[in-house]
Amino acid sequence: MTFKKRLKTTVSTLGRLTAGAVLGLGLAAAVMSPAHAQVVTPPVAEEAPAIRAVPPAEGDGPALWVIKDADSTLYLFGTVHLLRPTTGWGTQRIDAAFDSADKLVLEISNPDDQAALVPLVMQHGMSPATPLSSLLTAEEVAALDEAAKTIGLSAAQMDPFRPWFAALTLSLAPLQKAGYDPTSGVELILKARAEAAGKPISGFETVDEQIRILAGFPEDVQLAFLRSTLEAVEDASVELDRLVEAWAAGDVEAIEALGVDQMREASDEIYQALLVRRNTNWAGQIQTMLEGSGTAFIAVGAAHLAGDDSVQEILEQRGVEVEVAP
Repeated sequence: MTFKKRLKTTVSTLGRLTAGAVLGLGLAAAVMSPAHAQVVTPPVAEEAPAIRAVPPAEGDGPALWVIKDADSTLYLFGTVHLLRPTTGWGTQRIDAAFDSADKLVLEISNPDDQAALVPLVMQHGMSPATPLSSLLTAEEVAALDEAAKTIGLSAAQMDPFRPWFAALTLSLAPLQKAGYDPTSGVELILKARAEAAGKPISGFETVDEQIRILAGFPEDVQLAFLRSTLEAVEDASVELDRLVEAWAAGDVEAIEALGVDQMREASDEIYQALLVRRNTNWAGQIQTMLEGSGTAFIAVGAAHLAGDDSVQEILEQRGVEVEVAP
């Protein structure tokens, strides 16, 4: 496989992972809001969102694991950050585990916090001194303009965007058109439930840390991500449909094949940054949680819980037993 073809495969994978579970970045829910609202309009405080009803899953529903010691019970649940409101994933097993928990742990504690996101996007996602138009061909700028129109912007308005942020914004746009909604995503529903029940909410990471992962990729990888997004912007919903179908059915092997394996084969650099290093960090935090007591419901992007470098595998290698929840 040529380097160019490998890059195209990599960024195609990034496009669909960013859109849903496999990229595993909880900030997707915040970025799904219109780009102009994020970057131009100051955020406005909103009332706490109503708790959305979750349609029942077909069959056993999404996978759920449990880790126990003498005085701790930790549930481990894979999520999809953006879903259609009609996607069925509710089960008595998931509800019982969540209800029994003393606290909720997400990738980031505030996936819907526009006030936190906007200054970080301004710092890490904007580069007026190096406009996009200076990095793209005339044909690519024209394609950018066409894609930008789908979210009410123009190439000129996106010119200050760094390539990673332009690509991320445009890769999410067709998902919204296809009916995917961050307020129907698993994290925001669980967060609303936890707030209503008075459960503490914490995160393994911060929004700043997640943005720095994307902003830290070399410029050539960011540009490849953007170019691939411009070439196949309408394909994102088809790819995410396949991932959601596998997730809702609890098919962890399919999630591994559709996202994790492709990322690893395409770019070890991206695979290590987006999955392995973060999974390793989270496994350490889970071990620290086990040193305490109580019950926690941990919900992170489903790709982090699939494959040889999953959170569960890392924990097992460290002698922590992870079981499928009954």
